[in-house]
Amino acid sequence: MPHQGEILQEAIKSSGISITRIVEEMGITRPTIYRKFKEDTIDYNFVKRVGDVIGHNFANDFTVPQQSSLPFVTPPVSVTNRTSVTPRVTPPVNADNSLPGQLLALQTKYIALLEAYNELLLKVYGPR
Repeated sequence: MPHQGEILQEAIKSSGISITRIVEEMGITRPTIYRKFKEDTIDYNFVKRVGDVIGHNFANDFTVPQQSSLPFVTPPVSVTNRTSVTPRVTPPVNADNSLPGQLLALQTKYIALLEAYNELLLKVYGPR
């Protein structure tokens, strides 16, 4: 059974919409989306945003247990030039108490934090 990243990649491939267009519309980088293709579980909001861009409803592709039941949501932040940052939901974290599981959870949170930071930089300073 394919994991969520593979399902996402296949849906994008089937849509015929280029990766370039998707990343531009979402305001992310190509490496970010390629990293998502390798992940077993992907944040619901990210999947929803991709679905909106490619015109695909992932509701039948992912089961409820595959998504986190208690995602951590950060409050909106206002920056100096009065643009607000959208709330960020961190990717789901499995309740795996083993050391490798904890490291994977921290890595996933770290990547989500870096993506949020990049999004903030784009909103404050704009694209290069």
